[in-house]
Amino acid sequence: MPAAAHAVQARATSEPEPTFLGIAMRLALALLLILTGLTGAFAQTAAPSGPPLRYGADATSGAPYVFKDPADPTVTTGFEVDIMTEIGKKLGRKPVLVQNDWGNLIPGLNAGLYDLVIDGLEITPAHQAAADFTIPYYTTFGQIVIRRGDAPLQTVADLKGKSVGTLKSSQMEYILRAAGNIDVRTYDEEIDAYSDLKLKRIDATVMDFPIAVYYAQPDRELQFTGEPVGQIQYGIAVKKGAHPDLVAALNTALSQMIQDGSLREVLDRWGLWTPMMAQVTGDARPMQAQPSAYEHFVDATQPHGWKAQLERYARFLPQLGWAAVMTLQISILAMVLAVGLGAALALCRVYGGKILDHVAQIYIEVVRGTPLLIQVLFIYYGLPKIGVQLDPYVAGVLALGLNYAAYEAENYRAGLLAIPRQQMEAAVALNMTERQSLRHVIIPQAARIVLPPTTNDFISLIKDSSLVSVISLVELTKTYEQISTTYYDYFGTGILVAAIYLIIGLPFVRLARWAEKHVSRGVTRSSQ
Repeated sequence: MPAAAHAVQARATSEPEPTFLGIAMRLALALLLILTGLTGAFAQTAAPSGPPLRYGADATSGAPYVFKDPADPTVTTGFEVDIMTEIGKKLGRKPVLVQNDWGNLIPGLNAGLYDLVIDGLEITPAHQAAADFTIPYYTTFGQIVIRRGDAPLQTVADLKGKSVGTLKSSQMEYILRAAGNIDVRTYDEEIDAYSDLKLKRIDATVMDFPIAVYYAQPDRELQFTGEPVGQIQYGIAVKKGAHPDLVAALNTALSQMIQDGSLREVLDRWGLWTPMMAQVTGDARPMQAQPSAYEHFVDATQPHGWKAQLERYARFLPQLGWAAVMTLQISILAMVLAVGLGAALALCRVYGGKILDHVAQIYIEVVRGTPLLIQVLFIYYGLPKIGVQLDPYVAGVLALGLNYAAYEAENYRAGLLAIPRQQMEAAVALNMTERQSLRHVIIPQAARIVLPPTTNDFISLIKDSSLVSVISLVELTKTYEQISTTYYDYFGTGILVAAIYLIIGLPFVRLARWAEKHVSRGVTRSSQ
């Protein structure tokens, strides 16, 4: 098996407290370095001195850009990870990856979630209108892929009259639509397009060459065909007009990488050096390094029998376990918020008077009348426009809690109205205030009534927590997407993740059944 080329990870090392002898030895070493002219080399290998360089990317179905290593899902790798590592060395800053959905990378950049974006982002007029770009670090083209044995398709003109898959909002989509008379099918994930091609749902795919190399070339059912389609340039995006100094520093680092050959070395290792790159950079040398990273990816993703498959699933368990903990944390905190706010809204509607009743009713109707996904995106990406910027974790909990509060409010209102009005009057007649009557008489009885539906709502909230994956939170569903798209395995991984959801929700299902059985019995007895 070829050696794996993993991304270099800068790590701080703890050192013992220096002694007098240690200080003297360090001074002697420093003097030796100065005398021998190696100070510059020492500076280049020193630990990063500047602030972390946070970059946004999507590791879902991200090979060879940014993705989870198939041999070790806890490691994030990719040729762009290697490029960022080299840039970090040259800028003296440690690169830190921030996960986000590909379609939300630019909004996240504008919201200040990270300093830059590098994830196969094409330098197009539309993208340049939304962000500043560095010089291109990779120039490539679209690759036509068909089923093995089908008639070759040489050009875009040959695709007319056929159904062709490509990535949504990519440059290839615009080229295919501009050609006309092509049934263009767009996908969020590359793997889905190639799966549809093998299932004969589409006739061909046209996607960026790096994508085709990693997702189509190793597949024996697919084959490359035709001439290069168009020209694509990848650049690093920075917030529009905000950091010209950062753009200049990145350009300098990329230029140095081209000149010193470190960029060529990265691309060789990932099997991505092409004649087009040789022409653009003027580097016509033969291959400088073996494509070890590409060979590692192919070997790690190819099936090796059921035993190896089971071992692979076992490697997923720690990653899925942490994702399940994240899902449960978000769900519990969101439900606590939903219960508290829902109870307040219900009291406003029943006992708050006309004004509070109308305010609560407006909130409930607005929240229930708009999709939860829209609310999540608005809280995370919309609120920064008015100066309210929230951590992804806080935004996810807040969005779920505010949404479910509207539904809980109606459950609790029904519970309050189910208590006979005479009980409030009797409590007041016993010299209790209205607040005391609510606290000691009405609410305890209503709580017993609404406990079963509240428990059911919590089970639903656990499943709806999957929507927070769109705001860079890696919970259970997002982890499933990352793993399944890396291995072409929606089936086995899906069963594993579904089982984890079932294990999480099963205790609460039992609690709901117990509440329905025993609480309803208690309410029946109290009303007799």
